[in-house]
Amino acid sequence: MSLAAEPTAAEAQAAIIEEFGFFGDWTERYQYLIDLGRKLPAFPDEWKTDEHRLLGCQSMVWIVPEGDVSQLRFRAVSDSAIVSGLIFLALRVYSHRSAEEILATQPDYIAAIGLSKHLSPTRSNGLAALLAFIQDTARQAIDTRTRGR
Repeated sequence: MSLAAEPTAAEAQAAIIEEFGFFGDWTERYQYLIDLGRKLPAFPDEWKTDEHRLLGCQSMVWIVPEGDVSQLRFRAVSDSAIVSGLIFLALRVYSHRSAEEILATQPDYIAAIGLSKHLSPTRSNGLAALLAFIQDTARQAIDTRTRGR
């Protein structure tokens, strides 16, 4: 399984919900999150700068957006194994999508798989910061296109 394996964000969310449904308890789900985090694409050390640091996370998280309004791609990494798994899920849903699709997609998978109940407050805040960054990047891409007309 890779990032953007599914053609749409909705299909990615459905696949995530189905996959997490296979696990009976949160110990198994946390282990799966850790395993997913190990599948993040390599992130160059030279990108681990303050410019790319995601604020609002207790863990160190760096994220780099690429692309334009028609397709935004995100590369990200964390120094935390569980946070890396959360990043993997968010990028699976939102990376390699148009800005419009990103903005039209609510992160329903978070509640559907029980993440909202099982994350610490600091991890929940970090995940919210990650999702806000992705949404803001999509808004900026649309604004840039609109100003360019």
